[in-house]
Amino acid sequence: MANTFALILVIATLVTGIIWVIDKIKWGPARQAARQAAQDKAEIGLDEKTLARICPENPVIENARSLFPVIAVVFVLRSFIYEPFQIPSGSMMPTLLVGDFILVEKFSYGVKEPIWQNTLIPMGKVKRGDVAVFKYPEDIRVDFIKRVVGLPGDRLVYKDKQLYLIPACESEPCGSYKALDMNYLGEQTFADEDNKMQVYSEILGEVAHRLLINPMRRDQPAHYFQQQGTYAYEWVVPEGQYFVMGDNRDNSKDSRYWGFVPEKNLVGKAVAIWISFEFHRDSTSLLPSWVPSAVRFNRVGGIK
Repeated sequence: MANTFALILVIATLVTGIIWVIDKIKWGPARQAARQAAQDKAEIGLDEKTLARICPENPVIENARSLFPVIAVVFVLRSFIYEPFQIPSGSMMPTLLVGDFILVEKFSYGVKEPIWQNTLIPMGKVKRGDVAVFKYPEDIRVDFIKRVVGLPGDRLVYKDKQLYLIPACESEPCGSYKALDMNYLGEQTFADEDNKMQVYSEILGEVAHRLLINPMRRDQPAHYFQQQGTYAYEWVVPEGQYFVMGDNRDNSKDSRYWGFVPEKNLVGKAVAIWISFEFHRDSTSLLPSWVPSAVRFNRVGGIK
């Protein structure tokens, strides 16, 4: 779906741009010359409406010429600078909630062409702790958003709801697994979860963020992605790929279940929430489910 829209936007920009250029070079001057000739032949001055009727402009050309600057600006902004996304699920709670509308910085990991996502200009590197949007490796038509927890060369273990890490190093041995710092912040009830959730703070790289643990749900190593030569709950991140997880650890379909994210699949870094809508309402409400029930202005701002 995302690639289809990008393709439509590219085609619309090209078509309206070509019409705009031809009109500037050929059709526009021809119209002006015809109107000037009519003006020269007339014994009295002709107003703009009369001249427009003498050599009318094709409506398709007129609309394309008017739309091209708008479409071109949208194309450049969306393809190379910032793209808006809506959060559709609770896998990144409590960092991101259903109804959050976010901005994704497209150039964070390099300037890419919009259709096949080939890198045109290399720029920043992915950092551990980034909240990244990427093409889902099992269906690149779908955009996913998760937190980067493993960089190329990292070794990770997720066991008993605790994340352990050995960062990539140039020489072997690299040391032993170290548990990431987690501090218990208390329990909280969320509308998108059936049980009361435990809230923790976790330090991942240089990023301190919050995450959720469901004490009623067990780990499922039998369903984890199996990497040859490792335990069922252990992974070694290959070169040029990344390991990602949702902040809602027990309700996230992430690298634990389907593997790694190739660098080519990265779309950009989520940097801000620009608006957030609440959609929950009681059974007596007459409003359709897609109509927001409130605006969460307190959520507007940067993403950690």
